[in-house]
Amino acid sequence: MKSSLYAVALGLLLLPTAAFADDENAACTDAAKSTWLSVDAIKAKAEAAGYSQIKKVKVEGTCYEVYAFDKTGKKVEVLFNPATGEQSKTESDG
Repeated sequence: MKSSLYAVALGLLLLPTAAFADDENAACTDAAKSTWLSVDAIKAKAEAAGYSQIKKVKVEGTCYEVYAFDKTGKKVEVLFNPATGEQSKTESDG
């Protein structure tokens, strides 16, 4: 019984690590980095899509990850294709 609880606890501890590792390997494009849009262009795309208070834009895998707030005021992380500026994935806090 105790070993089962330890296994479950260990699994729960590793779960957030697995999600974080997934962002590092995010794949949005095969395009060469020289063809990617600028950070400012991605910020403009995010604002046009309704995101506000953009805190940070960084490269994650082959995506741009934008930290901002959505239209309802929730904090979100949004992945954008750096070559096209299209939104790929969104994760929110809460």
